[in-house]
Amino acid sequence: MRDFSFDHRWLSLNTATVRKQGDLVQIIEACARHGIRAIDPWRDQVAAIGLDRAVRAVRDAGLELSGYCRGGMFTADAAHRIEARDDNRRAVDEARALGAPCIVLVVGGLPQYSRPGSAPSKDMAGARAQVRDAIAEMLDYAKAADMPLAIEPLHPAYAADRACVNTTKQALDICDQLDPQRTGALGVALDVYHIWWDPELMPEIARAGKDRLLAFHVCDWLVPTKDILNDRGMMGDGVIDITSVRSAVEAQGFAGYSEIEIFSNDWWNKPMDEVLRTCIARHRTVV
Repeated sequence: MRDFSFDHRWLSLNTATVRKQGDLVQIIEACARHGIRAIDPWRDQVAAIGLDRAVRAVRDAGLELSGYCRGGMFTADAAHRIEARDDNRRAVDEARALGAPCIVLVVGGLPQYSRPGSAPSKDMAGARAQVRDAIAEMLDYAKAADMPLAIEPLHPAYAADRACVNTTKQALDICDQLDPQRTGALGVALDVYHIWWDPELMPEIARAGKDRLLAFHVCDWLVPTKDILNDRGMMGDGVIDITSVRSAVEAQGFAGYSEIEIFSNDWWNKPMDEVLRTCIARHRTVV
């Protein structure tokens, strides 16, 4: 396993971590000040400043990307499926312009939550089938742009409103169905917040192998968790054995960024420079 204790070369900042403290340009400038060499920006942050300006800001700061958040939210009723398809195609185009290595897919839950205005449904099996079919359709467009897709399994607490793919196994099953040749066009983004509890995690990481491990995200699970969405912990403040998960991922040959992604009302209330300094310190000592 790589030794991060001497520097933070392999730290990437998911820009949601400081989304309340500044816009994307300000976040990029802060990363440059702190020697953070990679980011994973969110589409709404890019849209807020404009794609062309975002591309220039990344380029001028000499940053790399570890991914692009996010594509997905595939589930919709018939009236909204073309909207979902076109939105995901735009995500591919944006990711390519920014030079992202992959698009992280949060696949969506029940249609009424994934695409507001869709007719209400309780059909979880149908939602999962729709996700598989929609990824297959997006994959054709993404392959033409040479843009890998990374399915992110989310904790089961998010099954209804955010993602009906909830385990690494479920995500890899889709990969096996849609990309059996393991071309690298489809893989997974593993976030320890969502997968740490899974008793099948370690064998599924081995099953993924190097070619399907496209992104790795870190934070921590606090006990108690006050808000399932916006109370993630800084690495080392919770119960996740982050080092063991990273060791398993790197044993398969993953050599990319360890991306810090923290949705936290607590950390959003702290100055951006303080958050980034803490991220760097914990990356060296905990991750």
